[in-house]
Amino acid sequence: MGKNRQEKSFDSCIDEYLYYCHSRRLRSKTMASYEQSLRLFERWVREKEGLERPSEVTEQTVRHYIFDLQERGKYSFCSCDRTKKMNLPERRRDYRTPISVTTINNYLRNLRAFFHWDEEYNGGKNPMAKIKLLSNERRPKEYLEDAEVKKLLGSLDRSYFSENRDRTIILLILDTGMRLGECLKLDMEYLDMHERVISIPAELTKGRKTRCVYFSVKTAKAMQQWLRFKDRYVESSYIFPTKESGMPLEIRSFEANFRKYVTKSGIQKEVSPHVLRNNFAKRCILAGMDIYTLSRILGHSSVTVTEKAYLDLTDQDIKRCYQNFSPVENIL
Repeated sequence: MGKNRQEKSFDSCIDEYLYYCHSRRLRSKTMASYEQSLRLFERWVREKEGLERPSEVTEQTVRHYIFDLQERGKYSFCSCDRTKKMNLPERRRDYRTPISVTTINNYLRNLRAFFHWDEEYNGGKNPMAKIKLLSNERRPKEYLEDAEVKKLLGSLDRSYFSENRDRTIILLILDTGMRLGECLKLDMEYLDMHERVISIPAELTKGRKTRCVYFSVKTAKAMQQWLRFKDRYVESSYIFPTKESGMPLEIRSFEANFRKYVTKSGIQKEVSPHVLRNNFAKRCILAGMDIYTLSRILGHSSVTVTEKAYLDLTDQDIKRCYQNFSPVENIL
């Protein structure tokens, strides 16, 4: 086993690992993240450390890599020269600015997964065994207050196909907690207007498990109005298609639109569409929803994931929540 392992190059091991990931039906986004970080590390250990095989990587090698990530800054090292020539990273405003702790930890998680696989399938010692993630100061989740949500919705003109569609998307995510990617690919067959429920199929969810989300009477009314509007202009079984092709709206297109709406509404915050899912989760917690139910609706793999993601309440949040549970207020 040891002899065969020595003969395997980084390139062949990465290819084998990605085949393994593909066999586990990992999302293409996850696969791309693995490949990018592993190819980057492969080139770094070859050029900086003179190593050609995973079996040659030690704990010290990884610690050198972490130090280099912290020192060199963004986009100063590429996995291949072709990428560098195409993207011209030196022209970016954030060229050589510090790489965030979050990004470095993502690299380390991907390396940890790869070397765990390499240890299990090829034998040898795992260089990541004693490597811990960097300490990272937790930042509160993006959030919009009631007045800001109303300003955002009020900035969209429902006489335009795209803005009417996007307004309904905003309402639906805010009311269900769906991920943006799940919402944009919804087909009419997943929607039950009578029961006000959407059954998201496994192929659309992050965890590859079917789950149901629910929406209110007000959102149902907005959905009905949108569907009647949509059907006048495009024939498509998708709930949120583009007017031109009838195919689902792309995530990057909605993200660009959302930034435009935030600016137009005068909201002085840098927020992404994920703020809608954050709003749903935080508002459910403040309203008294138990963490298990919230975790099921959000499609998290465990309650622990939900707790880590959404229990960063401010003092003002706790104060508002307390008012609903004050013994004296409820007794007298």
